[in-house]
Amino acid sequence: MAKRILICDDDEDILSICTYILEENGWEVHTRNHCREIVETVEEIMPDIILMDNWIPEMGGIKATQAIKATPSISQIPIIYFSANNDVKALAKVAGADNFLAKPFDIEELEKIVSSVLKQ
Repeated sequence: MAKRILICDDDEDILSICTYILEENGWEVHTRNHCREIVETVEEIMPDIILMDNWIPEMGGIKATQAIKATPSISQIPIIYFSANNDVKALAKVAGADNFLAKPFDIEELEKIVSSVLKQ
C-alpha cells in the first residue's frame, strides 16, 4: 500500500514540485493550499506524514499544527514544518512539529527528511 502524504502550502509551484517528486517515489500525495477544517481534512486522508507550510491562509501553519497535535485520533501523525523563514527551527518547535525543512530545499533534502521522519 502506498504511503500517504498531505502537503499544506499556498504556493502552487511548491505543491506541484513536491507532488511530482513524491509520486515518483511511489507516494500517494494529497495537497491543500489552505488550512480550513485542517483536523477534518487530516482525519479524512489519514496521511502517514504531513508537510506544513508556515504562511498558509486561514489559521497559519503554527495553529494548524497545534490543532492536529491536540486531536488524539491524529496527534501521532508526524509533521514536517517547512518555511522560508530564517527561524523555521524555532517556529517548528512552537508549532509542535516533529521536524522542519528550510525553503528553498533541494529534492534530496525533501526525500531524506520524509524518509527519516517515517523511520522514527
